[in-house]
Amino acid sequence: MADAAAITAGQVEHLAELARIAMTSEELEKTAGDLNEILANVARVAEVATDDVPATSHPIPLTNVLRDDVVGSPLTAEQALSGAPASEDGKFLVPQILGED
Repeated sequence: MADAAAITAGQVEHLAELARIAMTSEELEKTAGDLNEILANVARVAEVATDDVPATSHPIPLTNVLRDDVVGSPLTAEQALSGAPASEDGKFLVPQILGED
């Protein structure tokens, strides 16, 4: 892309320095090329995105697939704790992680 708005390796290098990112000259060139490719694709989309084309977030209409909300009987505390590796005083017992009592 030889456009005046093309991103150069020097610009990428400047941004990398500001962000404290070490990049080799090959990475700078590749990143500049990648960014220019992104700009070209955005420009192509901008060419077709006119006022008569409605904005969409997805090309295929999506609908949520939900099951009916059916009231059932909940587990008892004993049933819930029956599969736990450890329990104490009717609660799940988990390893201490903060070193506090």
